[in-house]
Amino acid sequence: MQTQEKEAGLCFPHLQNSSCRRSGRPPAESMLMYITLSSMSVLTVALNLLVIISISHFKRLQTPTNLLLLSLAVSDFFVGLLVVFQILLIDGCWFLGDVMCVGYYIVDYVITSASVETVVLISVDCYVAICEPLQYFMKVTKRRVCISVSGCWIFSFLCVFIVMKDNLRQPGRHNSCYGECVVVFDQFSGLVDILFFFIGPVSVVVVLYVRVFVVAVSQARAMRSHPLSVHGSARVTLKKSDLKSLRAARTLGVVVVVFLTCLLPYYCAVLEGPAGFVSLSSVVFFTYLFYLNSCLNPLIYALFYPWFRKSVKIIVTLQVLKPGSRDIKMM
Repeated sequence: MQTQEKEAGLCFPHLQNSSCRRSGRPPAESMLMYITLSSMSVLTVALNLLVIISISHFKRLQTPTNLLLLSLAVSDFFVGLLVVFQILLIDGCWFLGDVMCVGYYIVDYVITSASVETVVLISVDCYVAICEPLQYFMKVTKRRVCISVSGCWIFSFLCVFIVMKDNLRQPGRHNSCYGECVVVFDQFSGLVDILFFFIGPVSVVVVLYVRVFVVAVSQARAMRSHPLSVHGSARVTLKKSDLKSLRAARTLGVVVVVFLTCLLPYYCAVLEGPAGFVSLSSVVFFTYLFYLNSCLNPLIYALFYPWFRKSVKIIVTLQVLKPGSRDIKMM
């Protein structure tokens, strides 16, 4: 009986001496995690797919800013698919082999890195729109945005081979038992990761949005304090384009704040390392919080962008299949 119970607690019962043990979580806790992660995965994939279809299909939505949101939605979409692998790891066992383990971490690294770099581009776009509005349409063009987004993804692909080089040479070399999925970065790789995908991007985003906030506040004060027009019938307000820029800045600001809220705890836990004071359960929670950000972004669009709500209605009611639907006025 004891032998059967011992084998039931192993990932690979036929490899008793070298198999990893299951996490041993209570069934209720495991079921809650299954339901939570499954729901998160389905919602993330579905909502970001709506964003991808909306911006890709409707010509009026293919603005430079929305192309950045499209890149972010693509990375978030794949994050939703990757959550499936987290579901497989709930019991603490990896059954897909060492090569698939390294492949999973490579895809995860590229997607999350590209997502971080895209948020930096969104911050730059917002900065130019608010702080240099007269030069925005000259500096921020579709061509430049496409080149910048492509550069982010290419840069992420290049960095992953630097960071994962040791794990690529010999997949599974850092596993202590069969059924484990572990990758380890050396000191240089860890420095590249922290510098280019945490400290650098977060610093740029914070500096830019502090500047944007200062300028936006000054513009709002100017609107309130502007004297009445010569006819005395109404108060002079900003141009319609300026108001749109302020609204877009507010929305993108929410996206960035939510992103940092979900990102910072995870990276702080990573920086603590194994010798830190963060418990394993906290690391798991921070990882799920990091993935949750990919589900929250489309909800933010639905809350602040009328064009997204309108496009979702058209897609869900299948009006998107009608001829000429690409030219519908969305904004």
